[in-house]
Amino acid sequence: MITAGRNIIVKNEIESTNNYARQMVSDNPEEGTVVLAQFQSHGRGQQGNSWESETAKNLLASIILYPRFLDAGLQFYLSKIVSLALINTLDPEISDIFVKWPNDIYAGDLKIAGILIENAVKGSVLDYSIVGIGLNLNQKKFLSDAPNPVSLKQLTGKDYKVVDELEAVLLFFEKWYKTLQDGYFEKIDNAYLHRLYGLREWRKYRVGDQQIEGRIVGVGEFGQLQLELQNGHIREFMFKEVEFVL
Repeated sequence: MITAGRNIIVKNEIESTNNYARQMVSDNPEEGTVVLAQFQSHGRGQQGNSWESETAKNLLASIILYPRFLDAGLQFYLSKIVSLALINTLDPEISDIFVKWPNDIYAGDLKIAGILIENAVKGSVLDYSIVGIGLNLNQKKFLSDAPNPVSLKQLTGKDYKVVDELEAVLLFFEKWYKTLQDGYFEKIDNAYLHRLYGLREWRKYRVGDQQIEGRIVGVGEFGQLQLELQNGHIREFMFKEVEFVL
């Protein structure tokens, strides 16, 4: 079992915590080592998007893992347990916290956190994983063209200590990581599905140049989104094949 956060490396400014953590892997750091940044000059989100964050306002961290017990085809379970750890952390502060497939955390209809996981495969299993987390804590204004960002302070009016919130995330993550190691996939699936944004709600989605209407009925073993269409058919979409119309 890992002890996430036993070794926390704090940097005032780096390009990105994921990049820095990945460069460290060749030195074989202890599993659960965390890179925490005050500022990222090139913070990254999914699909090449940038991650906006004022200096020392938000939680910007990456965790180094060696999940060699996990088949490479099941790597989406890492995204599930990180999402659940973030939700567990936020639950005491605000209501209506959801995971928006595949890897954003929403407060209502607003994005409060994002996840970027980069995996290296060796044979049929994962060799190492870099789990990047961006959690908006104290930022009051967002200047990028991101459509719907929000911070915890904007929702509660309170100030938050980055290190305290990191500790909370890591404690919850340890528990979920142990659950994954022990093979309790159904427990993870049920908890994830319970907090899935848009579950069984009719919404509009974009598939290529086409807009469709459907409702989420589940997430497949390999992370594919399962949408029921109005004709009753169920289609599965992998990452980047479908997006929400917000």
